[in-house]
Amino acid sequence: MTYRAGDLHNLVDSIFEVDSYQSKMGDDEDIVVVSFTVNETNAAKDLVDFIEKGYEFVLDADSTPGEIDNGKYKVFVEMERNKNVAKNILELLDGVGKISEVETFKYRYHKGFKSKDATLENLGNIPTDTTSYIDSINENTMNNYKNFFSKSYLECSELLGNNLYVKKAFADPVGFVIKDFSNTRTINEGLEEKINVNDYAEIMFLTKYIGDYNIMKFGEKTLTFENQGYTLVAERI
Repeated sequence: MTYRAGDLHNLVDSIFEVDSYQSKMGDDEDIVVVSFTVNETNAAKDLVDFIEKGYEFVLDADSTPGEIDNGKYKVFVEMERNKNVAKNILELLDGVGKISEVETFKYRYHKGFKSKDATLENLGNIPTDTTSYIDSINENTMNNYKNFFSKSYLECSELLGNNLYVKKAFADPVGFVIKDFSNTRTINEGLEEKINVNDYAEIMFLTKYIGDYNIMKFGEKTLTFENQGYTLVAERI
């Protein structure tokens, strides 16, 4: 099948992930996994086909067999971890951007809360060898949303774009829009709204749903979740 610009219009999310999922082809320190979020199952299959046919540096491309949440699907692209990683990802984004009509991409590293512009300079920070990969994973421990919620009551958590969805067993999922993430001191210095001392109901609900994370509310919408000296700032969807 031949693909044209716009064939996957509005079907590929502008935020993708790097090194958030395990490789099928080998060890994670040797292989980079780039993952895209796609809105339809057929679009996910088409994106896999497009990538496999168009890029020699791609070792494998595949998609999830079923939706991960809210009708979303993941497409995984594996490539060798080497000095050409940043250049190869930019080449990949050029093609994916054309068929999806996404002009600007951002990426998250290792299930991090924050996204960065997918520029050559930023992508150049992706580990290109075993040593730098191990060091980077260790440094990103608390920024990894799976680790941040590891002591919670949650059954699963998934970050799609800027929206975080969490689910407790036998309960409906709860969604948040991610606003910021950093060490607690930096977050506290930047908060301009006053603590909302009247909305105990939402704090009690979230504490019972998520766990003991020192949850606080500022103003009418802003929520903070603190864990081991780091704070996540979010708003309920």
